[in-house]
Amino acid sequence: MVIDFLRQVFADRLQRTAIVWQDREFTYSHLLSRLDHWRSRLQAEGVAPGTVCILEADFSPEAIALLLALVEHGTVAVPLTPAVQTRKEEFIGTARGELAFRVDARDEVSVSPLSFTADHPLYDELRRRGHPGLVLFSSGTTGRSKAILHDVSLLLAKYTTRRHDFITLAFLLFDHIAGIDTLFYVLSNGSCLVTVPDRSPDTVCRAVERYRVEVLPVSATFLHLLLLSGAHERYDLGSLRYIAYGSEVMPEATLKRCAEIFPGVTILQKYGTTEVGTLRSRSMSSDSPWVKIGGEGFRTRVVDGILQIKAHSAMLGYLNAPSPFTEDGWFITGDRVEVNGDYMRIHGRDSDVINVGGEKVFPTEVEDLILQLDNVADVTVYGEANAITGNIVCADVSLVRPEESAAFIARVKGFCRQHLQPYKVPVKVNIVDRHRFSQRFKKLRRRSG
Repeated sequence: MVIDFLRQVFADRLQRTAIVWQDREFTYSHLLSRLDHWRSRLQAEGVAPGTVCILEADFSPEAIALLLALVEHGTVAVPLTPAVQTRKEEFIGTARGELAFRVDARDEVSVSPLSFTADHPLYDELRRRGHPGLVLFSSGTTGRSKAILHDVSLLLAKYTTRRHDFITLAFLLFDHIAGIDTLFYVLSNGSCLVTVPDRSPDTVCRAVERYRVEVLPVSATFLHLLLLSGAHERYDLGSLRYIAYGSEVMPEATLKRCAEIFPGVTILQKYGTTEVGTLRSRSMSSDSPWVKIGGEGFRTRVVDGILQIKAHSAMLGYLNAPSPFTEDGWFITGDRVEVNGDYMRIHGRDSDVINVGGEKVFPTEVEDLILQLDNVADVTVYGEANAITGNIVCADVSLVRPEESAAFIARVKGFCRQHLQPYKVPVKVNIVDRHRFSQRFKKLRRRSG
């Protein structure tokens, strides 16, 4: 069975803490018991393998046990967290959910039938294989989210090899590929997953201190917010061994500051996409944006500056969009990269690149520079349509302390002119109170026209 290797790990670690939830510790014995409960209940209630099951939950003991039971029973699991509440009905309809499981704040589960029939050709293929499935949704910041269908048998293959046993914080969400990766990495090594009630810097740092967390997987935006908040100075974070970041490009200024503040911690850039899973990675150094990615089951190539990946764990396809694969099976990520030997530097989504009169501007390059200025708390660079050049570069900047706006804007533009080519210098600089980021703690950029 697809999770037999996990059952063996659980049996070997029965008295070890598997999950910390609401400041309570739950053992692998408890998790195994709840897994058996849900597997028996699915069988008793006649839930057929291949049924598309919506799982409304966040990380909790019951949610994790139920997810594993759905996988073991051969259903198609569709996890949805409160972060997608406003789009929940859309996502359920797109996935053609047939049965809904809702895990509440007390970790109690309600079950109800849904009106859809899951008759998609990709579901038919999954059922023909007799394999469990997993549907995850892309972030959809520029439009409709894509529904990504995985064959879980392929997705879980890389976790069958035991690796490192580290206490890990569950920062990345239950319905996100990086959150799924965190979950299965922890479970496959018999480690402890520490959950938090919210993802504010103080809450996260408090959990790190209390439970001696060793691995902190977060986004670049969260790390920047952490440094701005000063929460790292209010708690003992000495247990940390790794800070893993991904999901978006890390500003080099933030990365270097993190390396200075956490000198004994390995800061590791992670890379993955919802369509192919998470690759193994190795940063050139803790303060370097250059990273080597790949690992068993993954191959990479760069075509016209865009990263492409061929993966054993690649999705079956989109439920609501055409295939993104090349004829020879490579997934076109849309991420623009620079290559230096075995390492690459990821500059961000090609859709974020600002085209100014035929010249390409990477927002993170301009952001890195402006972040070096005194009194800058944060900056977001984006493109705005322009009749002459196609686009112009704009920057929204928040301040550490009040400053006369005209003088500050002149200071930003003057500094940029000293260090950037003219077409990269922001034409518009706006002082803002705060910056927008998603519930996945990814920076939200305005899109160029």
